[in-house]
Amino acid sequence: MSLASTQPMASQTSPRNVIRFGVYELDVAAGELRKRGVRLPVQGLPVNILAILAASPGTLVTREELRNQLWPADVFVDFDHSIRNAVARLREVLDDSADHPRYIETLPRRGYRFIADVEAPPAEEPIAAPASVPAEMPVVASSIRRRRLLLAVVLVFVIGGVALLGYWLNQRSKAEPIRSLAVLPFDNLSGDATQDYLADGVTESLIGRLAAIHNLRVISRTSVMTFKGQRTVVPEIAKALDVDAIVEGSVIREGNHVRVHAQLIRARTDEHFWSESYDRDLGDALSLEADLAQTIALKIAATVSGEENARITAARRVAPEVYESYLKGLSVRGDNRAAIEQSIGYFEDAIHKDPSFAPAFVGLAKAYSGLGTIFVGGSPRDFRPKVIEAAKKALELDPNLAEAHALLGQVYQQQWHWSEAESEYRRAIALKPNDAAAVLGLGSWLMCQGRIDESLELATRARSLDPVGVSGGGIAWFLFRARRYDEALRELNSYLAVHPDDAQSLWYMGFVYIAKNEPERAIPVLERTVTLMDRSPGSVELLAAAYGHAGRRGDALRLIDELKRREKTGYVPAGAFINAYLGLGDYEQAFVWFERAYEEQSNILQFMKVHPFFDPVRNDPRFLDLQKRVGLQ
Repeated sequence: MSLASTQPMASQTSPRNVIRFGVYELDVAAGELRKRGVRLPVQGLPVNILAILAASPGTLVTREELRNQLWPADVFVDFDHSIRNAVARLREVLDDSADHPRYIETLPRRGYRFIADVEAPPAEEPIAAPASVPAEMPVVASSIRRRRLLLAVVLVFVIGGVALLGYWLNQRSKAEPIRSLAVLPFDNLSGDATQDYLADGVTESLIGRLAAIHNLRVISRTSVMTFKGQRTVVPEIAKALDVDAIVEGSVIREGNHVRVHAQLIRARTDEHFWSESYDRDLGDALSLEADLAQTIALKIAATVSGEENARITAARRVAPEVYESYLKGLSVRGDNRAAIEQSIGYFEDAIHKDPSFAPAFVGLAKAYSGLGTIFVGGSPRDFRPKVIEAAKKALELDPNLAEAHALLGQVYQQQWHWSEAESEYRRAIALKPNDAAAVLGLGSWLMCQGRIDESLELATRARSLDPVGVSGGGIAWFLFRARRYDEALRELNSYLAVHPDDAQSLWYMGFVYIAKNEPERAIPVLERTVTLMDRSPGSVELLAAAYGHAGRRGDALRLIDELKRREKTGYVPAGAFINAYLGLGDYEQAFVWFERAYEEQSNILQFMKVHPFFDPVRNDPRFLDLQKRVGLQ
């Protein structure tokens, strides 16, 4: 019988390519690490390093040896940092410890050693000794030598295969273009949690600069910040955000000295293909961020025009105390009056210290815009002029600030200066095509004009740039005005399943249920919304409308009286009464408040052409006249 005839049929993955240790097995060919047969969430560089170490158990593998096997000579990478991160990831999935290792031992300043027992890949069975051989020991010794030789050959092939795999992945990565990118929140490694604002500021600035590239889709800050502090692996984050590559990094501050480390990771393979560190004084933080953005654009081979490059690299020296006040203003998050006023204080402090620092004026304009919303309850007459003043001052200092143009577009739209609003939105998008707020703003402008399909296209585009911020209520509000109620409810239910206390999404759900003539379903949703929104005028008026549609006239009038009492001591939008009286079917009173809303340029009148609640009076001559005066004939 021949030797070949005695061998088992080969499985799909040859056992020679599988290294087993403890409850784990490493499938080198597939690039997979499994625990008791279950695939673990690790791949790419960590798996390649594990294959090299486990192929030589008990043997020191130096950092230089790892570098030579994992990266071609012509590729620049901060391999020390990349290897440390990969080994840390391995220890995480193997439940190992650097202090008390069971699998991977670190030899400081030298390299690593795999210290667990490895089950050798099976080799061929030895050929049976001829019957004429009288002595047994020489045959046994020969068999052992043959096994050792075969094992050595297998290990050589394993190591060579890993090196070839790494080289092949690198070559393939060069061929696959990167068309989308997410910058994850940079880690604050300063040992001081109060310095988080600095790491967040570097993240936001980097996103803003890269967002100027037309041929690259860059995920907005709102969406990436949801991953702050999480231990989700890169491929999962990339899948959630639908991007080709991830930027991650860290910030360390010592006094006025800042060190930023960043690295690029190919999303699908978890391959770290570039990393670098930058050291600057805090006053040169803007130039640091500009250099980092420019380098990333080069490394991903993004097509960048001369104008785009100029915007990406624009920087100036700013006093550390000015930059700190500005970043602290950005770091204050919240849609309540106290939080917004706190941020205004920081921006005003930055402007007082340096009146030529344009970004602080943008932050101030954005904060004033927040004060003028229906949820906070600020009067448009009080805050819109402040938004315009701050935004225009920012543009005097730097005409290329897309956010300032988008804010002007928003206010001009609210004031029914339709052509000026469109121009500002389009200018913002030309400067920063990845600005989700500007894209969504133009989408809202198109909706006001009744150009529904175009509006929904832009809303969808905005969501691709900000999957979290424009999900749920963000996209549902567009679908509601397009009268696609079932789609709006699907979006809202999906979002609320993860964020059950999101007051704005619940508020939008109330609108949809009322428009579907299901006020009984809207009422419990809106009663909860009123509590979550601390009885803001917008939440109370919509609950009153739901009561009115449900025939609960007394409850509706009670809430209308509450709004009228509050109007005597503070601002209540005139639009708040329009929906309530329409819900009661009291169209005469509704038109009284329509006129009041016109006098104060209430936000609700932007949507006269498409708002479903206005359908009962849409053909009334008074409504048509008002629509003409608003500029929406």
